[in-house]
Amino acid sequence: MKKIFVIYAHFNDKSFMSAVKNTFVDTAKTKGHEIDLVDLYKIKFNPIYTGEKTSEEIINYQKRIDKSDIIVFIYPIWWFRAPSILEGFIDKIFIPPWAFEFKRIVGNYGFPRGKLKNKKAIIFNSYGSPRFATELFFMNLPIRRLKRGFLHVCGIYNILYKRFFSVPFVSDAKRVQYIESVKRVANNI
Repeated sequence: MKKIFVIYAHFNDKSFMSAVKNTFVDTAKTKGHEIDLVDLYKIKFNPIYTGEKTSEEIINYQKRIDKSDIIVFIYPIWWFRAPSILEGFIDKIFIPPWAFEFKRIVGNYGFPRGKLKNKKAIIFNSYGSPRFATELFFMNLPIRRLKRGFLHVCGIYNILYKRFFSVPFVSDAKRVQYIESVKRVANNI
């Protein structure tokens, strides 16, 4: 049995991403995994970070993540990035010295040393654009930014990334295939 911390960022309960969340959570629960779900829009998470002191709320999320084996991110890609509510969650929760610290290498130059090395990450994203546009014109920016600019800095290298392209334009049959792939991921944890 794994402890899974799910971070969900979509405002619409009838969205495709909501179906992804529900499918993942329900399937993982049937396999006996423990789910800790944070629905950022439902809880009206305040994403604005102004450098304030670490609050009890932040410490609570960090403790919950510490207890988890797997961190799951479920969100749409908007403007080739995550919704601002998720970006703010990352900014406020995954902070030094908890998630990483800087190790001095030479002079004033440092390198982040991730402290979440024992975690696995699973990411589910939906795109309105086709795959070729994301890969060709935007050089897989959302993947590279999330993996290298965030997860790797925190020490997380065990990453499964599932992307669903052209969601508003694909057939219902294709959406069913997408949801089946979510079930497979949850069944194979």
